[in-house]
This record gives sequence, structure tokens and C-alpha cells, in this order.
Amino acid sequence: MPFQTLELHPTILKSIIEIGYSEPTPIQSAAIPIILDGKDLIGIAQTGTGKTAAFVLPLLTRMMQEKKENEIPRIRFLVVAPTRELVVQIEENARAYAKYLPLKIATIYGGVSERPQIKALNEGADLVIATPGRLLDLLRGREKSFSRIEYLVLDEADRMLDMGFIPAIRQIVKLLPRERQTLFFSATLSREIEKLTHEFLRDPKIVEIGRRSNPAETVSQFVYEVPHHLKQVLLIHLLQHDHYNMVLVFTRTKHGADRIAQRLEQNNIKTATLHSNRSQNQRLRALQDFKDGKVRVLVATDIAARGIDVDGISHVINYDFPPHHEDYVHRIGRTGRANAIGEAISFVMQEDHGALRSLERFIGRGIVRKKAEGLNMNVQAPTPQEASRGRSRSPSASRDSFQKRPSAGDNAPTKKTGYRFFGEGRRRS
Repeated sequence: MPFQTLELHPTILKSIIEIGYSEPTPIQSAAIPIILDGKDLIGIAQTGTGKTAAFVLPLLTRMMQEKKENEIPRIRFLVVAPTRELVVQIEENARAYAKYLPLKIATIYGGVSERPQIKALNEGADLVIATPGRLLDLLRGREKSFSRIEYLVLDEADRMLDMGFIPAIRQIVKLLPRERQTLFFSATLSREIEKLTHEFLRDPKIVEIGRRSNPAETVSQFVYEVPHHLKQVLLIHLLQHDHYNMVLVFTRTKHGADRIAQRLEQNNIKTATLHSNRSQNQRLRALQDFKDGKVRVLVATDIAARGIDVDGISHVINYDFPPHHEDYVHRIGRTGRANAIGEAISFVMQEDHGALRSLERFIGRGIVRKKAEGLNMNVQAPTPQEASRGRSRSPSASRDSFQKRPSAGDNAPTKKTGYRFFGEGRRRS
């Protein structure tokens, strides 16, 4: 079914054809007619299935159908998303879809100057895309700016709950007109969030594409069992292969992300980091360098990773096993997007086995266990004294951890560079 059958605005159709869209995804086919009909909607679909277009395209169409000549600028369409990266991603897509439309689009998020954001609220913008915290800060004294909003979208609603944004969302919604169209979109939707829909939505239609807990079918999933002290060794070992050409690595902490990135750079693997300690400019630069291929690996935490919408990610590696099932589904959905093929790898330590079995029950399938060819996983961890000196338990431990190194054709490091192992990260530079 082509997009032309969905009754979108002709100018919007022109834009999406130029972008290269041909046929709508299942979530788009199901949601767009409901939204065009003015109904509230709960949309549940796997990450990478086109949720942003599913709500932006029909709401832009409605705005154009109802736009009056010489109308005083006002905020008509509000999208609230949990992170600045996701706000930027939605903005990029919305600007592409609205390329030929006389609409103003503004973003509101932390980490940058408030001045242009305040100006947008004061002067009016057709579409505002915002994080809840900064939006609530700027709204004080400007409540009238939102008095005529017609469309509200809460994107990644499950993450809103996880990040503690629901009180802020409630305050924002209280400022909006009761007569509005409200949409919830999410990769997963917990029962707690479903309860909240009764507060915000009126008789919503529900569109659910695939099982709520089901990762994308285009992603192959694997587990490597590895002791903690060899996780960095295993990561570097895997990255020596050419087909790991665009890799997203997830860690539990921002400090862990920095340590991993430093180790990869020491092994001549171009790497960037994305976490909450980075400034907004640093985060945008890291994401852009990853998109442009200037860095091969992006190491990120879950909080910063919402909004990573990058085509061509070949592998997602869960360096630290995700604490929640929904995080796993979201993480691995960063690859295999738009029907592309991707691979998801999880490093599992002995203490993660219970969580792994629980995850397999949640997604309704077993995950294939793999072994790293040419890597000796029996190397003992260094004692604290040895680690502090940057030495392994025996002089041959570092050499023995690799039974077979890749050839030079596999981008193997030179003898001068070599591999750096556990303990070496503690040396002073």
C-alpha cells in the first residue's frame, strides 16, 4: 500500500517521496488513518518501525487542513520526549516532512541557551518539541502560550515513567485545553503507563504492532559468557573483525562508558561517548560523528541513548547486561531498523544468569550462546596488587588470552600498538 492511499497532504507527500519513503510501515499504516480521523491513540511498536512518522505526518496534515490565512502564530502541536537526543531526532524528521510547509518548528531542552526557546514560546511556533523538565521551567509565567494547543504527543512514554517525569507531565497537561487530540507512542508500554492513559486520553484507539515484549525480528541475538576482568578484552577482540563496522556499545554507568572509550582509543578504534555528563554540544557532536562514520564505535548509557536513530548500525553490544527487560528491547532495537539486518550481543557474567533466564521468558525465546573463537576465557583475574601495578597474574597471561589473532586483513593492530588488557587502564598517562 503506497503512502498516496493514506490521504496525507500533497505537499507532505512530495517531501516524503524526496526522502525516499515508498510504502508505510505497519505502525504507520495502522495509526495514520486513526490520527487523521481525530481520535486519541496509544501506539505500541518495536523501535525502528517508524513511530515518529506515524504521528508527525498525519498531524502536520491536520494542521495544514485547518490552517487559516493571516492566522496569528500560536503553538498548536506539542511533542514531549524524555531526552534531548530524541527531541533533536524528532525535529530533524519533522523539518524534513514539513520542508515545503509554511510552519514554524521549535525545540526546548536543557544544556543550551534559554533565549531562543523563550522567544519561540513568546512569539509562537506551530510545532514545539520539548523535554518535560526544561519545558516546565520555561512555562512559568507563560501558561497562556499553551492555552490553544490542539495536538499533544507523549513519545517514549515508558521512559518518561522510568526517568521520573510523570509529575512534570501531569503539570504540563493541566495547562492544556481539555479539547485536544492526545497520542501515546512507545516501543514498550507498561501497565503503570496504561493506567496513566486514562488520565490523559479520551476513549483511545490502541495500535499494537507485534508482541509488546518482542524485539525486532531482523535482529539476531547472541550471548557471550565472560568474566568481568575479560570484558574489555572480549570487546576489543570482536571489534577486530571488519563486519563490526558501526557499533553501539551500552554500559550501565557514564564512568564505565568513559573507561571503555579510552581503552578502545588506545587500541586505535575510533570511539565517541554519549552520556549525561557530556555537554549538549559534545553529545550532538558524538552522535553526528557516529552518523558520519568519523567514529566506528559509540559508547552510551541508557538515559542518553533515547533518540539514537542512526541508519546502518551493524551491531549493538550490551557490555553491561541491561537491568530491565524493556531496556534490552529498546537497546537492541537500535540495529535492524527499517527492515535492515542487525546483530545484538550481550556480555553475561555468572551473576547475570538469573536475569538472562528471566529475559528469555519475557521475550519468549532462548538467546543463542556463542564463544569467541581464538580467545582464551580461562585467564585468571589479577589480584588487587597486580592490577594496581598494571600487571596480570603471570607474564604470559596477556599473550595467552589470545590463542589466535586476526590477520592484518582483519584490521589487526600492529606489534607497536598491540592489545591493552585489564590493569593497564590504571597507569598514569
